[in-house]
Amino acid sequence: MLRSATPKKVRGFSLLELMLSVAIIMILAAFTTPRVMNMITDIKLRYVASNLGGLLQQARMQAVRKNTFYTVQQTVLPSGDKAFYSSLKGNAYVAGYPTLPLATQETGHIGPGSGAPHETFFTGGTFTINPGADNPSFNARGLPCIAAGTTCPQNAGQGFAIFLSKPLLSGDLAWASVIVTPSGHTQIWTYDNSGNWIQRD
Repeated sequence: MLRSATPKKVRGFSLLELMLSVAIIMILAAFTTPRVMNMITDIKLRYVASNLGGLLQQARMQAVRKNTFYTVQQTVLPSGDKAFYSSLKGNAYVAGYPTLPLATQETGHIGPGSGAPHETFFTGGTFTINPGADNPSFNARGLPCIAAGTTCPQNAGQGFAIFLSKPLLSGDLAWASVIVTPSGHTQIWTYDNSGNWIQRD
């Protein structure tokens, strides 16, 4: 049987089909992109909270090792970035101190009054958190204390709360919290924008 020498025509997409496909892709992207970006922001904030928890634990270990107290507090770096840093006896920031810079639009707030949703979950009866805005400090036994000049009296069975936030594309804020328990350990919590704080560690 002889085959025809004339090639068959290959039918491509029509302009209408192509335009419909592009329109569907754009509609899907419009719905999914904000969610993906919000998820990325939430993950980045959780990463900052985890690093802040590490900075707090580093201060705690240094306090025990050097048999004195260490404090974690906020500053503005020479670059203009906000940052948390750890220092011996709550000294003012000096280059070389262990530091955690915050990215643009990330904010940190020590203690209640941060504006975080359901903040009373941490400052109410569930946790024993210092009700003031004192910087988290650790004494020579690695327990939370409140710096008062050159001394750091124990925080009477209370811990500390640090709240972190960053704007989402939706206009809301992503929230995370780093809790120092009365025993000196840290916990990382994030807010799911549905009314719940979820422990991440």
